[in-house]
Amino acid sequence: MLEQPVFGRRLRQLRTERGLTLAALAGAGMSTGYLSRLESGARQPTERAVAHLAAQLGISPAELTQSTATSLAQSLTLATGLGQDEAGRTLSEALKASGGEDPLLRWQALWRVAEWRRRRQEYAEQRSCLDELVALSEQIGLPELQARVLAELARCMRDTGEIVGAVDTATHAYELAKSEALPARVQVSTLLALVSALGEAGRIPDAARYTDELLTAAEKGSRPQWAQALWTAANIRTRQGDLDAAAELMDQAVDGFDGRDDLTMWMRLRISSARLDLMADPPRAESAQRRVEEVRAALPFAGAPTIEQQLLAVRARIAVITGHSDEARALLDQLVGFDDLLPYQERIRLDVLRNRVLLMEGEQAPALAGLRKLAEQAQQSGNMDLAAEIWRLVAESLAR
Repeated sequence: MLEQPVFGRRLRQLRTERGLTLAALAGAGMSTGYLSRLESGARQPTERAVAHLAAQLGISPAELTQSTATSLAQSLTLATGLGQDEAGRTLSEALKASGGEDPLLRWQALWRVAEWRRRRQEYAEQRSCLDELVALSEQIGLPELQARVLAELARCMRDTGEIVGAVDTATHAYELAKSEALPARVQVSTLLALVSALGEAGRIPDAARYTDELLTAAEKGSRPQWAQALWTAANIRTRQGDLDAAAELMDQAVDGFDGRDDLTMWMRLRISSARLDLMADPPRAESAQRRVEEVRAALPFAGAPTIEQQLLAVRARIAVITGHSDEARALLDQLVGFDDLLPYQERIRLDVLRNRVLLMEGEQAPALAGLRKLAEQAQQSGNMDLAAEIWRLVAESLAR
């Protein structure tokens, strides 16, 4: 039989999975107070109690009292030799079947599944994993785990458009990392989350204040963190209107990051560099096209759906800037149906691009109405920088 508190955790999990209240599970043969103490670990279950609860749950007493920690541990071990998708599915299924395992073991599995969900752009499922990870981290009591999860949660919230919540969560993560003097890699992670969230919220002076600290800390982090720090700093410089400084930072990241470290990151950096080229005055369309071709050449080796979608969006932007509305329309049509898989900001920018194509086709009234609606939507969600970007486009269109 499982000892407490492991038995209580497994019992609570089985009850909540079935949507049962304490009273419903206790039934006529047990008091809810006694059941509550069993779930909290305050009381050791008797054989009679186990038999009653198993009958209420519709399982055998052996199923209720067997440990699943070994199963989850085995799944984690097996996952090390599997590809990302297979490992994610394996661990996801193991977590559904588990209960009563060591919290640290469950934390490891949940962390990997959350990352897998993010790569698959399954943001609701990722958020569910992260919410449980936050609770587990508090239960375990290790500040490093808490800071890491909070930083990742802030990133997820930013991707889904919860900007105010992302800023608050990232601030909490950063303050925890600083107060506990956590390792450089954790501090970099929290700073990346904080600077990005502040930037999306339009709080550019606040974001810029942390940018130098981020770049200094990133020198002690991993190469992917270093490249991401340069990329994030470039985004802030762009929002400050210093496109030359932004381009210099992006060039450092692109030239200094080896694709063998992380091919997906290597491609994302080039896509971001292409976007920056298109923001120049005048736009550097040829340079952006060269970056696009580099990414297209690498797609067969590490082509993820998110990379393919981002690449289509950049190609559509190039078509708009070079005046090829038919090509832009065809590329945007390929993205129809994939919007829900993209981060919030990318979805809005795609809709902005669709309205720019309408402007090119002479449909000024519906295009301006669509742009105003998008600007108001971004403003209401706290994406003040994105809202300002759209309002500028509206003003420029009206001026023309």
